[in-house]
Amino acid sequence: MSLKDELSSALKDAMRASDDGRKIPLRLVISAIQLAQVEKGSELDDTEVMGIIQKEVKARRESIADAEKAKRDDLVEAAQAEMVVLESFLPKGLTVEELEAIVRAAIAEAGATSPADMGAVMKLLVPKTKGRADGGQVSALVRQLLQG
Repeated sequence: MSLKDELSSALKDAMRASDDGRKIPLRLVISAIQLAQVEKGSELDDTEVMGIIQKEVKARRESIADAEKAKRDDLVEAAQAEMVVLESFLPKGLTVEELEAIVRAAIAEAGATSPADMGAVMKLLVPKTKGRADGGQVSALVRQLLQG
């Protein structure tokens, strides 16, 4: 069963159970997937669907940050609940230790010694960490390790 089918099935289950907490974020992500399919002109594979889910999760994180600045606890809770639903469809992320091991291996593989070599290291890391770690987190760790 593809990821898109899993999302559709989860939406049907949420609709049967009248679970708005799950139904709303699932409808939004399925709508985003359908829009991307129309733009592409063909079906999306699981990695593309995963990318859309990650984009939606990132949007929720930004919404949470904005709502916290505005002291809107109700919006923070709603966005966090939506984020939990969406993250349940993503693969388990890398732990800090796992990520650091992958980054150190990529630095060694690229022969990087200074922050100027960061591009070469990131080029190796992006395919290895895509969907499993936040790009900003990876970039910050690479910068930290290259600076000493």
